[in-house]
Amino acid sequence: MDIPQISDDALSPANVRRDRRAWARAFKYAAITLLAIWSVFGLEQLLDTRFSALAVHPGKLWGLIGVITAPLIHADLGHIVANSPALIALMTLAFYSVPRAARRALPLIWVLSGLGVWLFARSSAHLGASGVTHGLMAFLFLLGILRRDRIAIAVSLAVFFLYGGMLLSTLPREQHISFEYHFFGAVAGAIGALLWFRLDPRPPKRIYSYELEEAEDAALDRLGVDPLEPPSPEDVQPLWEGPQGGRADDQRRGVILQFPRRPEQRDEPLDPSPPEPDQRLH
Repeated sequence: MDIPQISDDALSPANVRRDRRAWARAFKYAAITLLAIWSVFGLEQLLDTRFSALAVHPGKLWGLIGVITAPLIHADLGHIVANSPALIALMTLAFYSVPRAARRALPLIWVLSGLGVWLFARSSAHLGASGVTHGLMAFLFLLGILRRDRIAIAVSLAVFFLYGGMLLSTLPREQHISFEYHFFGAVAGAIGALLWFRLDPRPPKRIYSYELEEAEDAALDRLGVDPLEPPSPEDVQPLWEGPQGGRADDQRRGVILQFPRRPEQRDEPLDPSPPEPDQRLH
């Protein structure tokens, strides 16, 4: 069966330029968010103060402001340095692979993780962008399972390989770490993946040769034709049409060719008497 080769134009100049623009746009969103976080931290250092009042304070009405502002506040330099690489990497991957879903999932993770902390967390000041990073990790990992296209699966595997350990930090481990923020961030990310995994169009699926064979076999089955059976002959040419080199017209159809009879061969009778022995002396 002759199967045509399918051309893959993923590396064409137009697609490469479009892919670079998508990466640059995704990195820009992540860089702007990270710049805002570092600007708040720099302002704290410049004013020699702490914006702890802008954290989430569970159960207190005025603590609701932290639902919006807490991811921008960090306790110290080590805290913000620990969150920055994961935030910029996960945001870039999210806005590159599923930009439409990411634009909706990021606000959901930001707000819902803070609300969960305000409702159910321990009485303390909960702050930092780790709730957002845990939400993005869960969002991207679950998207690979739900979408099952090449880009989503690749991003999901990369996220799980790099940041799969975040799942352990959703459990209570250390006293000064807000595992509640991590937990509700991951829950919010999973909800965002379930809600919007169909929002972005899937990339074009590459068709392989074996898939073409399956499609052709299915079409032959619908016609009642066995794909392994050779086609029936339509016009069989005879090997030899007689000494004339072929029939002159249709009137010669059915003519019996006369072949000469072979001459009969007569068998001579056998002499029953044995031959006389040689009586010559040697």
